Amino acid sequence: MQITVELPNDLIQRPNPAREALEALAIAGFRAGTLTTFQAAQLLEFGSRFEFERFLKERGIDDHAYSVGDLDDDMETLRKLEASRKDRRQA
Repeated sequence: MQITVELPNDLIQRPNPAREALEALAIAGFRAGTLTTFQAAQLLEFGSRFEFERFLKERGIDDHAYSVGDLDDDMETLRKLEASRKDRRQA
């Protein structure tokens, strides 16, 4: 999908106004909870959500910090994947 936005002349003088608008949209969507880190990363054409997290950190945005709960969730997902893989091998 393509969206067209008209920008005031003073904003057009910036080095890359389209990219800046896209970055602002990704940050706002992520902060509002309408975009996941993965979706925001895709919007900005990053290779992974980790690149988006680095992008946020570089801009001093740290309200997205990877929490202990996030780690617990990731560890549980890994355990489930390992168990599933073992089950397939035994079948």
